[in-house]
Amino acid sequence: MMGKIILLMGKSASGKDHIYKGLLQNEKLGLKKVVMYTTRPMRQGEENGVQYFFTDEKGYEKFKSDRKIIEERTYNTMYGLWRYFTVDDGQIELSEGNYLMIGTLDTLHSLKEYFGEEKICHLMITADDGKRLEWALKRERKQEKPKYDEMCRRFLADEEDFSEERQKWAGVENKIDNNDTLDSCLERAVEFISENCR
Repeated sequence: MMGKIILLMGKSASGKDHIYKGLLQNEKLGLKKVVMYTTRPMRQGEENGVQYFFTDEKGYEKFKSDRKIIEERTYNTMYGLWRYFTVDDGQIELSEGNYLMIGTLDTLHSLKEYFGEEKICHLMITADDGKRLEWALKRERKQEKPKYDEMCRRFLADEEDFSEERQKWAGVENKIDNNDTLDSCLERAVEFISENCR
């Protein structure tokens, strides 16, 4: 039986990174990790090949010319263009099980086009804007050189990127609210994947 790609989505600071880690650690689900690539600078505490494969514009262009990019998005940040992309580099073998990824509505659309809609299972994490802003600020304060301007840009950009209209365009149907605790949100995510993504 072929596996599926489970895509976790949500606005910035919605708790999806925490949920992502919890889902990967859940042995019953047995999800495999897909490490994306980015041209953004490495943050404090990050490791190459763990959160992302960190590359530069030249590396991105090489993957592009080799037609290896499955999906991509580019953000015009306060610090220049930052690209995030998934590469067809042998990480995803659907005959070997289910995979977990983090992405956006554009990621969902591109994955459906690349692998086929039946191979993609998605879940969107939602949270109150006020809580998200608190969590984003708390995370940014931990950085050696906090980028508050970029944090605010991302927060505002997400309103457009995850608008109701765009959610309909991407075919978003599955959402879990993260306004209680991260643990209860994780439990509901595990339950959803167990029941719907096999």
